[in-house]
Amino acid sequence: MLINKVFGNVLVSHTVRKVLAKCYTEGLKSHQKDLMSRGLPHKKPIIGVKQIVLISSGKGGVGKSTTAVNLSTALKLVYPNKNVGLLDADIFGPSIPLMMNLHDTPFLTEKNLMVPLVNYGVKCMSMGFLIEGATPVLWRGLMVMQALEKLIRQVDWGDIDWLIVDTPPGTGDTHLSLVQNLPISGVVLVTTPQTAALQVAKRGAGMYDKLNIPIIGIVENMSHITCPTCSSDIKVFGNGTKQFSKAINTEILESFPLNKVVSEGVGNGLPIVLNGNSLESNLYRNLAKKVVNFLKNKAAIE
Repeated sequence: MLINKVFGNVLVSHTVRKVLAKCYTEGLKSHQKDLMSRGLPHKKPIIGVKQIVLISSGKGGVGKSTTAVNLSTALKLVYPNKNVGLLDADIFGPSIPLMMNLHDTPFLTEKNLMVPLVNYGVKCMSMGFLIEGATPVLWRGLMVMQALEKLIRQVDWGDIDWLIVDTPPGTGDTHLSLVQNLPISGVVLVTTPQTAALQVAKRGAGMYDKLNIPIIGIVENMSHITCPTCSSDIKVFGNGTKQFSKAINTEILESFPLNKVVSEGVGNGLPIVLNGNSLESNLYRNLAKKVVNFLKNKAAIE
C-alpha cells in the first residue's frame, strides 16, 4: 500500500511495482534486524568463571534447589582440584543459605566486591546473605534485575571452573536476563513425573531452545518410592518423564527416588551427597560426571 501511495500518480509497470515492493520489504527487515541487534545486550563473561550451568524448572517444589546444592557439592567431591561456585539467582525465595548452612554476611574487598561464603568447598552467593532472616523482598522488576546484576558482577568469585546457578521457577525476567547477558554453557532441567510439572517443564525447554541454550539433560525427582517390605520400586506418578525426554530430544541424566533423607539433609544444611554410603549420594556423583562430560564434549566441538 505504501508503494501505491508513493507512486500512485506515476505510471509504472506491474513488474516495477513488484521490484520496488520487494526492495522496500527487504530494507524494512534489514532495518528491524539492525535495531534488534543494537537493542540486545552483549554477553559478557563473569571474571574468573570458565563455565556456567543453569539449574532450571518450570514449577516450584520439584527439587530444583536440592539438585543445585547436591550437584555443586558433588562436583567438588568428584573433582577436588576444580573450583566450584553456586549462585542463588532466586531473589524472592533464596534457599541456598539454609541448604548450604551459611548464614553470615559477605565481607567486602578493597575493590568493594563481595567475597562468597564457602562451605563443603563450594563458593556460594545468595540474596539470603544480604537480608535478615525471614525479611520479605518487596521489589519490582527493575530492582530485582539490579540485585541480580550485583550478585553476578559485584562478587569476587576468583577462579571458578563451574558456576552452578539455581534459578527461580518458571521462565521469567531472571532467566532472560541470565541468558542474554551471560555465556551459558548449558542447562539442567529438573522435574517430577506429574503431568502438571512436565507440561510447564516443556515450556521451559522450548524457551531455552529458542534462545539457543543447550540442554544438558533432565533430572527426574520423586521418580518412585521403594517399598520398605519387598524393596520393589513403585512409580507413584507414572513414567511421563521418559516421554518428555524423547519429545525434547534429550536424556534423563538421573532419576531420584522420593526419600525423606534427601529433604532432611538440605533442611539441616547437610547435602545428602556427603553421605557416601547412600544411593542418592552415588546418583549425584554420577550426575556430576555426566554434566562434566557434556561440558567437555561441548568445549571440544567449539
